[in-house]
Amino acid sequence: MKPLKIFTIAIISLLIFSSFNKQKGETYSLIVEVNGLQNSKGIVQFALYNKDGTIPDEDYKKCCKILKEKIQNGSSKVTFNNLPLGKYAVNILHDENENGEIDKGFILPIEGIGFSNYQSIGLTNRPNFSKASFELSSDKKISVKVIYL
Repeated sequence: MKPLKIFTIAIISLLIFSSFNKQKGETYSLIVEVNGLQNSKGIVQFALYNKDGTIPDEDYKKCCKILKEKIQNGSSKVTFNNLPLGKYAVNILHDENENGEIDKGFILPIEGIGFSNYQSIGLTNRPNFSKASFELSSDKKISVKVIYL
């Protein structure tokens, strides 16, 4: 084979490989921590959402990923890995009885809950994806406040 032909094949191969590599895109890690839990019973369930209209989601059927972690000294932390660039929101549940559900009294949750970007929850401040979401374009660490109603 002639050197020019080998060089041309090498350049074409490089261009093809780099175009596939760009399509794959970079991925990022998201560390989510929660502090100030009222006790160390049960676990904390961390639900990750990536689409508008997915929050609220009492049955956790609209989330893209769920991680569960033990509680140590009133705190818990997880890492979501390999997340593509995009908009995300986090919902946490202090699941004291480890049943994976938001247990309620008459209407309100009796276990702690929280959402990214929320400091309080009420009738005039109901959770939604738009308000809870944030851009993920690099590795990130966030803290979610647990709210006991």
